[in-house]
Amino acid sequence: MIGPYASHQRRFFSPLDVVLLALLAAMVVWLGPGLIRAGEYRWNWSVIWRYMVRYDPVSDRMRPNVLLNGFFTTIRLSIWSGVVAMIIGLVMGVLASRRRLLARLVTRTYVEFARNTPPLVLVFLFYYFLGQQITAILGLEQWVAAMDPRTARIVTILAAPPRQLPAFVSAVATLGIFEGAYLTEIVRAGIQSVPKGQWEAGYALGLSSRDRYRFVVLPQAWRVVLPAAVGQFISIIKDSSIVAVISIPELTFQGLEVMAATYRTFEIWITIALMYFLLSSICSWGARGIERRLARHVAR
Repeated sequence: MIGPYASHQRRFFSPLDVVLLALLAAMVVWLGPGLIRAGEYRWNWSVIWRYMVRYDPVSDRMRPNVLLNGFFTTIRLSIWSGVVAMIIGLVMGVLASRRRLLARLVTRTYVEFARNTPPLVLVFLFYYFLGQQITAILGLEQWVAAMDPRTARIVTILAAPPRQLPAFVSAVATLGIFEGAYLTEIVRAGIQSVPKGQWEAGYALGLSSRDRYRFVVLPQAWRVVLPAAVGQFISIIKDSSIVAVISIPELTFQGLEVMAATYRTFEIWITIALMYFLLSSICSWGARGIERRLARHVAR
């Protein structure tokens, strides 16, 4: 091939590639003896199945055990936290796009505080202080005490067992506020991506400010917001492991309990990692499907 790019295409390795390969080789040499010793580890995967499902003699059927129950709790926790985060992100994102100084100061303060504070600190702050205030305002403890068995079963399926509900609400509030800061920026960027002519068209039609957002701006911004919002939901799934420190029986907490009982460290954490990977991968596939569908819709 003759041309200005011929010499560039004949170069198979750049200096950066050589450096990265050297670092990779050094890592293999460094980790090699440890990997060989790990090969002598006596694996026992049967413990995973025993803690995944159990036999219930009363109903004469297999039921989820602690690991699978933790997996379901992670799903419920992520869904409720995602709903709270989306509501916060939508409201704060709209306020952040306004020109009023007070609205922008409030949203910027919230975003900077939530994004620059470690989530573990927020968990403790909400659980030991604000969580008690929230449960007192909502009257959760009195409601749980007066709950009938049918309502208790519904609450257990949708959220958590009644005795764990106050801690579950604190965890949802913490994750919702933390992730809502990122969704605020996503929504704000989506609103600002709408062309200025669309805003002017809303003015020309005599629409009120709320109707402009409702009928003109948000439907167009949603195409930009939705793929990024789904990606943020995947972050919620992974960040939900933080609430294990306040004894929420989600997947990570249950894994710690099983590991303490069985001492099968590798088997437990490999299984938990695969379960998180499965859940996140399903959401990723859904996000890519949404992006392709939106791309085809825009192309039309």
